Amino acid sequence: MKKTKIKKWQVQPPWWLRIWYPGATWRLPVTTRQVFITFDDGPIPEVTPWVVELLEQYNLKATFFCVGDNVRKHPEEYQLLRSHNMATGIHTYSHRPVKWGHFKEYLADIERSRNLMDAALFRPPHGILFPWHIQTLKKRFKKIIMWDVLTMDYDNNLTPEDVFLNMKNNIRPGSIIVFHDSLKAWPRLQEVLPRTLRFLQEQGYTASSIVPDCN
Repeated sequence: MKKTKIKKWQVQPPWWLRIWYPGATWRLPVTTRQVFITFDDGPIPEVTPWVVELLEQYNLKATFFCVGDNVRKHPEEYQLLRSHNMATGIHTYSHRPVKWGHFKEYLADIERSRNLMDAALFRPPHGILFPWHIQTLKKRFKKIIMWDVLTMDYDNNLTPEDVFLNMKNNIRPGSIIVFHDSLKAWPRLQEVLPRTLRFLQEQGYTASSIVPDCN
């Protein structure tokens, strides 16, 4: 397999991209070695329970940005997240990115998820928004959560080692880290997530859920 060259900006968004989303949260202010692990695209029975069990083994919490259609299809997995005090956020209903001139349809898609989930956090699929959408979304959600470290665990061209190094080489206090509890990410996640949690423990990091009212 041809080696994929990963660019720094693909994993850790540069300052100019963060400015493009005024009012969105990319990293959280902390005073200790604390990070915020997040998972996108679930919940699904094949992966989500395994993730929750692993987090519980390390006494860690995470935030799950759920696709509304998956919540509809897998309500037991969604309730598992809630019963284990994992924070949840909305990742739209159909996981389609917003398109130019179609924001009303995008909002309607979000509302379908809000009918299934009581969530104060939102993350756009594929990280795609237009700057003028932020304020409208913040009337519906307390926080628009982006990321400080994108592990790229969904990329079939990457090895588990690549994904682990994406995390290891870019993590810092306050980082919001993105994984995916999805079948697409599973070939890498099953190896990388246990390594990540061991690494955090060894380096003295704690991992917490994102609290909507945090700064």
